[in-house]
Amino acid sequence: MEKQARLLEIRGLTIRFPAGGKGRTDSTPVRGVDLHLNRGEVLALVGESGSGKSLTGLSLLGLVPHPGRLDPGSSIRLEGVELTALRGEALRQIRGRRIGMVFQDPLASLTPVLTIGTQLREALTAHRSLTRSEAHRRGEALLGEVGLPDPAAGYQAYPHELSGGMRQRALIALGLAGEPDLLIADEPTSALDVTVQAQILETLDRLRADRGMAVLLITHDLGVVAGRADRVAVMYAGQIVEQRDTRALFREPAHPYTRALLRAIPRLDRLGEGLVPIPGMVPSPGEWWTGCRFSPRCGEALPRCANEEPPAVALGDDHLSRCWLAAKSKT
Repeated sequence: MEKQARLLEIRGLTIRFPAGGKGRTDSTPVRGVDLHLNRGEVLALVGESGSGKSLTGLSLLGLVPHPGRLDPGSSIRLEGVELTALRGEALRQIRGRRIGMVFQDPLASLTPVLTIGTQLREALTAHRSLTRSEAHRRGEALLGEVGLPDPAAGYQAYPHELSGGMRQRALIALGLAGEPDLLIADEPTSALDVTVQAQILETLDRLRADRGMAVLLITHDLGVVAGRADRVAVMYAGQIVEQRDTRALFREPAHPYTRALLRAIPRLDRLGEGLVPIPGMVPSPGEWWTGCRFSPRCGEALPRCANEEPPAVALGDDHLSRCWLAAKSKT
């Protein structure tokens, strides 16, 4: 099998927020994250709310909210270019043009007093040398490409005049305006009903195939991932706890947290059975344990899990698990 070209390489990503007072410890909602993404690949970043998924996505564009910052050892390389070293115009050339972003709330992301067409035209002319009329034609074409039934009307509409699904499609069109190599889709269907969710995900699938771009799909729902992602990275309390090929992960998850997420998914072959919720909540950074961060919620925890942080153990090609059970199986 031909080896895929590496597009994105993240190593040791740690995001730190300074403490508010003297003697207080800095908050690190993302710590030591290693990820990679190949050209044309879909990588799903999965975990409950508060796991650090969205912050990881924002870090690729240099958009970590103030006063957050990346630790000096953090590395984000796009085809060999170190993004953490870029500033000003050099970084703006990456945003939109090389990496596009689709946020989860289109009403908050779209400017309410500007038409969809005006926002598309501004995005297109920011990244490409187009006249106003050329940008208009390209904007309408993009709206058609993402599945708006009447692109001309959608181009003239204000965000509030569109349904939730159409707003999300318009937001995808904005993310595609710069012809990016990588599209980050952060919970792109969380505010939509099930039917529209499926339509939006199918649109993203088609666009990825047509354009050959890579997609980082950020979601809390493993059910969204099945059949759509090539690989899955499971995130918990700021760390990647498991990475694996999607089919293999669904067939044989290695980490207790991954197994717990899978048990919480409604399934047709378990009709009549209740869902199995994960007890407790994701802890905030100030409440993280010195050992395994999932151990207070884990039904498989060993005594050492409470005070010894487990290493990320390689269990096979491109399969990692951060768990003492995995480490024990390798000894």
